[in-house]
Amino acid sequence: MATLYYDDDADLSLLDGKTIAVIGYGSQGHAHALNARDNGCKVIIGLHEGSRSIAKAEADGLNVFTVAEAAKQADIVMVLIPDTLQGSVYEAQIAPNLKTGAMLMFAHGFNIHFKEIVPPASVDVGMVAPKAPGHRVREVFTEGAGTPGLIAIEQDASGNAKALGLAYAKAIGCTRAGVIETTFKEETETDLFGEQVVLCGGVTALIRASFETLVKAGYQPEVAYFECLHELKLIVDLLYEGGLSYMWYSVSNTAEHGGYVIGDQFEESIKEEMAGVLQNVQNGEFARKWIEENKRGRPNFNARRQREHDLLIEKVGADLRQMMPFLDAKNIKQQD
Repeated sequence: MATLYYDDDADLSLLDGKTIAVIGYGSQGHAHALNARDNGCKVIIGLHEGSRSIAKAEADGLNVFTVAEAAKQADIVMVLIPDTLQGSVYEAQIAPNLKTGAMLMFAHGFNIHFKEIVPPASVDVGMVAPKAPGHRVREVFTEGAGTPGLIAIEQDASGNAKALGLAYAKAIGCTRAGVIETTFKEETETDLFGEQVVLCGGVTALIRASFETLVKAGYQPEVAYFECLHELKLIVDLLYEGGLSYMWYSVSNTAEHGGYVIGDQFEESIKEEMAGVLQNVQNGEFARKWIEENKRGRPNFNARRQREHDLLIEKVGADLRQMMPFLDAKNIKQQD
C-alpha cells in the first residue's frame, strides 16, 4: 500500500527564512506561488524578459525577477515551465545560479528521469505534484481544502530533503487532502502512460472512431456527437464520484450488459498495444522522439494538431455548444 502524508506529518516552519522561487506563472505556477504566499512563505517569481505573465504576477502582489536572478536568490527553486523548455532554461539560467545546498523541485519527473537535467550532487532534488490542474489547486485551497498530490525525492544532499518536500506540499495545500510517496521513475512513467492510453490518447481516439463510424453509416453528425462525445461527461462524473461499480449501478441494465460484452472485446484486443506503449515510455523511446521533435520545431506535432482542429466532430460540436449556454462553451483559435 502507498504511504500517505497529511498536515500533521509536515512542518511548515522548515520554510521559515527560506525564499521559494517559482519558475513560471502559468496554470501550476500561479497556484503554487499564491498558495505558498498565503501560507506565509516568501515567494518570488522567475520569468523570462518580456513574458506576458509578468504583469499578472505583479498584479497578484508578487515580486518578479529574471529566471537567473530568482534562482540566485532562492533556497528552493520550483520549476513549473513546460517540459520541453526546462532543459535549456535550466542549463542557461538556473544551473549557473543555483546555491549549494538549495533544493531543486519539479511537479513532473520527465526531465530528471530522462536526464535532460542533471543537477549537481550539492543540491536536493525533489518533486511535489498536485493531482489537479493549477486553477483547481488554487480554487480548492481558497475554499480551505486541498488537492491530493505526490512527493518524491531523487537526491537528498542535505539529509532533510523529504521533510522540506513535505513542508512545501503543506504550503501549497496538498497535505490537507493527502500526499502519496512515489519516485521520479514511477510518476513519470505512469503519468505518460495514463495520458497516452486513457486520458488524452485513448479517450479521444474512441470518440473520433465512434463518431466517424456512425457518420459513415449515415447517421446525422449532430446525433453522433451527442452519443459519442457530449454524454461522456455524465459517465466520467459517475466514475469520478464512485468508481466503476457506481457507474455500472447508475446506468441502465442494457447499457451495463452492452458495456461488459463490448468492453471485454476491446480490452483483450488493446492490452498488447498498451504493453507496447508502456515499453516505449519505460525505455525512453517516447521521450527521445518528443525531445527531437521539439528540437526540429515540432513540424509533425503542429501538423497533427491542425488536423485535429479541422475534424468534422469539432465543427459540429462548436455549433451545438452554442445552443447550450449553460456549458460556458470554449472555442479556441488554433495556432502553433
